Amino acid sequence: MCGIAGHLGVHADEALLDRLLATHPGAGPASTARDEDAGLAARPSHDDTGLDRLATSRGGRFTLALDGELHNRAELRGDLETLGHDFGVGSDAEVVLTAFTEWGTDGLDRLDGAFALAVWDRDTRTMTLARDHFGVRPLYVAASGSGWLFASEIRGILDSGLHERRPDDRTIYRYLRFRVHDDGPATFFAGIEHVGAGEVVTLGPQGLERRRYTRLREELAALARSPRPYTPEAAAEFRSLLTASVRRRSASPGRVGTALSGGIDSAAIASLLETVEHGTGGAGASDVAGGSGVQRTWSAVYPGSPIDEQAQVDAVTAGLGARVEAHRVEPTPSEFKKDMRDLVRTQEEPLGSTGPYTQYRVLQEAAQRDAVVLDGHGGDELLGGFGAHHLIHLRRLRGRSAALAASELGRSLDVLVRRGRPRVGDRLRGRKAVAVTSLLGAEFARAHAAETHDVESSDLRKRLVDDLFVDSLPSQLRSTDKNARRFGVSVRLPFVDRDLARFVFGLDDDALIKDGLGKRVLRDAMRGLLPDSVVDRRDKVGSTTPQADWFMRLKNHIYGEFLSESFANRPYFDQTAVLHAFEGWIKGTNAVDSSTIWRILNVELWLQEFFDEREPEAADVVEAVKTDYEPNARKQLDLVTADGTSVRRYPLRTDLYAREDDLEAKTMGYIDRFFSGLLEAGDEHVAATTGRWYFFISEKIVAITQGRSYFIWDIKVGRPARLLSRYVTRTPAGIGLGSPFTMQLAIEEAGLPRVLFASAGGAIGKVLGKRGLFYDLVGGDIRAIDGPTEYSVYPANVSAKLGPKDPDDVAARLSAAIRERVPAAYRDTFGGTVVMDANDIGRNVLGKDAPGSKEHYELMFADNPLGQGSEQTPMAIVFEQPATA
Repeated sequence: MCGIAGHLGVHADEALLDRLLATHPGAGPASTARDEDAGLAARPSHDDTGLDRLATSRGGRFTLALDGELHNRAELRGDLETLGHDFGVGSDAEVVLTAFTEWGTDGLDRLDGAFALAVWDRDTRTMTLARDHFGVRPLYVAASGSGWLFASEIRGILDSGLHERRPDDRTIYRYLRFRVHDDGPATFFAGIEHVGAGEVVTLGPQGLERRRYTRLREELAALARSPRPYTPEAAAEFRSLLTASVRRRSASPGRVGTALSGGIDSAAIASLLETVEHGTGGAGASDVAGGSGVQRTWSAVYPGSPIDEQAQVDAVTAGLGARVEAHRVEPTPSEFKKDMRDLVRTQEEPLGSTGPYTQYRVLQEAAQRDAVVLDGHGGDELLGGFGAHHLIHLRRLRGRSAALAASELGRSLDVLVRRGRPRVGDRLRGRKAVAVTSLLGAEFARAHAAETHDVESSDLRKRLVDDLFVDSLPSQLRSTDKNARRFGVSVRLPFVDRDLARFVFGLDDDALIKDGLGKRVLRDAMRGLLPDSVVDRRDKVGSTTPQADWFMRLKNHIYGEFLSESFANRPYFDQTAVLHAFEGWIKGTNAVDSSTIWRILNVELWLQEFFDEREPEAADVVEAVKTDYEPNARKQLDLVTADGTSVRRYPLRTDLYAREDDLEAKTMGYIDRFFSGLLEAGDEHVAATTGRWYFFISEKIVAITQGRSYFIWDIKVGRPARLLSRYVTRTPAGIGLGSPFTMQLAIEEAGLPRVLFASAGGAIGKVLGKRGLFYDLVGGDIRAIDGPTEYSVYPANVSAKLGPKDPDDVAARLSAAIRERVPAAYRDTFGGTVVMDANDIGRNVLGKDAPGSKEHYELMFADNPLGQGSEQTPMAIVFEQPATA
């Protein structure tokens, strides 16, 4: 995938341009040009030559770097030759540079294509940056000292070493609060901005200046003020223009495929590409399909989900006949979980939904076969395909004629009911609305409380312009470009076309919306070429995932992220409120939607990826499973206790315990394993296991097998628990009662009056400098209650538990079973079982049938040999001997 980068006013090392240029699959070697404190670089895709992306004018005044492709190169070249220019290879870059030297920035408006470019003017010491009319190809710019950096990707600027990484709080707030992004110059990174669609940015002695080189937006608005009536002839003309757009974007030396969903936009492109390939006057199969004569379609399907479009995909491919090779991918929640961090890294900035993951997977598959993929993005924004467009249309009809509005409303009821069903369902079920601002950090929300986001709701054409250039398409273009770069594919968008936009905006609104459905002109244009089931389809899915269903499947993983220490320390979120809202979403008691959950999760993952120092991902680390005769990481087998006893502790790694497990039967298997392998473990271990020994077991697995561990979403948390938990001091070793879930268990175990009494006493104790008074006053085994912790393995990371019931009796039963199972040589030296609640800052024996004081056994676990995280060693065999002199 090609890209450009450069700098101005920065005295750079030789490697800066390479750092600014990100490397992607299929990328060729970079071409560079340097002039004192200015530099330009272009990296072509694998099927370009190095000179195709970097060009210098005769005399050397101008040097241009180009990312993207020009659709009207032949026409432009002809015009320029008429003016006396001649060409060498006549590449896109050479033609664009010649147009720039002839007409300056005004010449940019003559370019038809998807591009981002930079032009260095040696004489004026200025750098000109620009993007195509719609902003299909990205370009970012950032100040660096008294100079600037620019690149096709944000990570190039981040990796330059010349720009400080900081999140942009205002952009984060607007994203979380209003679900808007990519709607202006700002990015999620402070100090890094977009070059706008159809915009020129000039860098030079006068600083940074922005202006539009095109009046396309104003032109579209003017066309809408005097539209022509919609007729059947208009549909035929539209089909001709869309076919021409497909033809221009399918011209490629590489193979061309289509991203096919079940919607009419992508289906129309697949059908018209077939016409271009095999119809009269087409480009020819050798040009379009790499000589195969076969069009490959790439689809994501979700069997069993309400959003699955396999039936529509099958209908389209069946209608296209034998010259279509259909490929399908079935993304799963497990795959999404595995790919989630790569998706966040690929996209560079947070996304409005998980929808782009569908395209991520499609392009991942398509990259194996096709160099170019045609995609249907832009059809909704251009042709009124969103539900909001229909509502605006109804308001306009009401202003013109109540009868017309009533007629349209009557024909649209099924569509409106379908769109409004979720909201009505929330109200009927009594689900409480949760304001997004209530989930945000208080100071963060106050700092940005004045932010607003207004959406056009009365004028359809103004709304379409906004959706094309501000509110919708820019985010679609960004996610498409990032996914394409990730897999080395060129994605081209036939609906994002100036000629097509001008034609549509010159038609009456009746060409867009009819009987509750948008895209009327497209539907009429494709009737007879596509199955009626696609042309007349009244439910809209779009490029999306079964997001809510996936999040429910991944709730444990998501909860773990919200519970993490990094999340708790962010200024952007109120962790307790987010956990409560997520719990309510799982239970179905509130109206928080999966989109809100995603935005919060996406920001957290984005911050982890781009700002936190993170350990290598588990998938990248091959970790050997410890044997029974090795200590846990950063722990030791041997310890001399404070009372002079020498002990050897063997932590036993186990499978996870579940509620349905028989504690005694499962545990005996691990004890058998230890003693059966002892001789082979070596003489050192045989010698160290001759003294009196004890079996220590974590209270956690005892509680789990007793049914005293609960998923947090199964705990009905009351207001007292939420209030009291906020005043509990949390420690790195455990959440204790600092969670609403654990506090609720404490209230249910000890009673609210006793907990309130102990809380008041604990507060007084803190003032007097006496810690732990709460637990002394509340009594019982409340100290053993523990909650979900991010470092624990599932299900402990999403569970809260009470202490074990009758721990002394549990210890006695385990001891009896051990004496029946262990080899005779160890039966007589066995001292008993200890049920231990231990973490890295404290130990507490909850039950035992071993002789002596509890303190004696707590000293044996002074450094917690079982570990604090994901070790899966909830038990240990401990041998003691008198300390040697």
